[in-house]
Amino acid sequence: MILQIVILAMIAAFLGLRLYSVLGRRAEHEEEPVPTRFDPVDAAQPRNAQPQLRPAQPVRPAGLDGALPAVERGVREIAAADRRFDIASFVEGAKGAYSMVLEAFWKGDRETLKELCDDDVYAGFDAAISAREAAGETLENRLVRIEDAKIDMAELVGKTARVTVRFVADIAAVTRDKDGNVVAGSLDDAVEARDLWTFKRDVREADPHWLLDETDEG
Repeated sequence: MILQIVILAMIAAFLGLRLYSVLGRRAEHEEEPVPTRFDPVDAAQPRNAQPQLRPAQPVRPAGLDGALPAVERGVREIAAADRRFDIASFVEGAKGAYSMVLEAFWKGDRETLKELCDDDVYAGFDAAISAREAAGETLENRLVRIEDAKIDMAELVGKTARVTVRFVADIAAVTRDKDGNVVAGSLDDAVEARDLWTFKRDVREADPHWLLDETDEG
């Protein structure tokens, strides 16, 4: 009797092991990821290998083609501090400001210059206009076209965003004396101008207005 019980127990154990082995293999097979038409299969990768997660590549802001890494980093810092900042829109606005400031300076429009420039830059324009008026000279200049406008520098210093734009433009320039005689330049021949203009803005301000903070030849 005892022998029969032992034999039956061995048979049960044997069947249990067989059942476990079958279920185990089936479970392992069922856990394998099933490729879909959206998931390409890599033949070189084992079927039960875990998918490798690739770090997301940051999207490059539009308008920064060819920009240095430091410029791109500065743009991202400004955009993080001011969610409304868009580099493509900024460049278009900078081109408009470039034209407005030049026109105001040529015409001696101090009011417009004061609205678009910070105190230091305005003081420089004001002094040049005063010297021109004292000499009795007038400018008959014309901005033919802006050939190029690219971001040359971008940084966030505290809460102040500063962006430098490199302008390449064609300008026809004529200077006349108090009698209206041409003393320099020609409207028939445009001259290429290269300028570096830096604009600034406090990102805490609700007003999106940027001021011309610095001018230089580029």
